[in-house]
Amino acid sequence: MDLAKECAGAKRIGISTHIRPDGDAVGSSAALYLYLKKRFPEAELKLFMETPPDCFGYIQCLSDMDSEYAYEEVFDVFFALDTVPERMGAAEAFFYAAKKKINIDHHISNQNGSGDVNVVKPEVGSTSEVLYGLFEEAYLDKDIAMALYTGIIHDTGVFQYSNTTPETMRIAARLMEFGFPFHKIIEESFYQKTYRQNQILGRALMESICFMDGKCIVSCVDKKMMEFYDAKPSDLDGIVNQLRNMKGVCCAVFMYETDLLEYKVSMRSNEMVDVSKVASYFGGGGHMRAAGCTMKGTAHDVINNLSLHIEEQLKENEVCTTES
Repeated sequence: MDLAKECAGAKRIGISTHIRPDGDAVGSSAALYLYLKKRFPEAELKLFMETPPDCFGYIQCLSDMDSEYAYEEVFDVFFALDTVPERMGAAEAFFYAAKKKINIDHHISNQNGSGDVNVVKPEVGSTSEVLYGLFEEAYLDKDIAMALYTGIIHDTGVFQYSNTTPETMRIAARLMEFGFPFHKIIEESFYQKTYRQNQILGRALMESICFMDGKCIVSCVDKKMMEFYDAKPSDLDGIVNQLRNMKGVCCAVFMYETDLLEYKVSMRSNEMVDVSKVASYFGGGGHMRAAGCTMKGTAHDVINNLSLHIEEQLKENEVCTTES
C-alpha cells in the first residue's frame, strides 16, 4: 500500500485503535499520527484513543488525542490500527462512516481486514513493524522512531516472543539510530511496575491454579479484589505473561471481572496450543501464542469452557509429538 497515494487530497484523516490500548496500539497510533502530520501538514488530523497507561507519557502527541470521541464531521480517510473495528469502541462509527476505510493490523484473526484498503500481516510481530514498512524514510524522525520502537518491544516481549524475526531486529536497530533512550523505554514502559501493580500481581500468582497435570494455569481477579487494591485494568498488564513463565506450563489463562458474570480473558501459550483458535471460538482473537476474548458466565463456567478447547489441542499435539 502507498500511504501517500491513499491519503492524497484528504482534508480530514482519522486514526484509532482498540479499546484498552496496549503498547503496540499506542505506539502504532502515535507513530502514524506524527508521520501523517509531517507528510500531509495541510490535512486535519484526529487521533482517537482511550487514555493509555501513564508509562507511555514520553510518546509525543498523546496530548493531542481525543478520548471523548467528540467529532461530528465525516472523515475522508480513517485508519483502524491493530484491531478490527468492532473493538474500537466509540471510534467504530467514525470508521464505517468514512469515505475511505484503511485497516492495518497483524492479528491472524483479522486476516482479511475490515476496510476498503487492508494491510494485514500475521507473520509480522507488531502493527508498528507493519507501519515501518509503509513509511517513507525521508519523513521519519526521532519521535516517530520512538513510538514505533515502543510498539515493537511491547508486542514482541522485548524481542523474546516467537514473533520476533531477524527483520524485526534489523528494524529495531535502524530505529535506535535516531538516538532516543531505548533502554529507558524498555525499563519504564515494559518492566517497571507500581507498588499497586506488584501487589495485585502477587495476589494473582498466589491464588493461581494449575490443572491438566500442570500443563495449564489459570488465575482470576474479581471486582472485589480490584476494589480492594484500587486497581484499574491497566494495572493487570503482564500478569498473564508471568503465569506463562511457570515451568511446565503450556497455556496460561488470566481473567478479570468487567461486569456481573462477564470476564475479560487473556491467554498465552507455547507451541502446543494455538490460543487464537480458542479466542476466536468465543468471539475474540489475537495471535497463535497470545490472544484474548470476553466471556459471559461465572468464573468456573469460563474456565471450564476454555479448558475443553485447550485440552483438545494439547491431546492432539501430544499424539503428533509421540507419533513423530
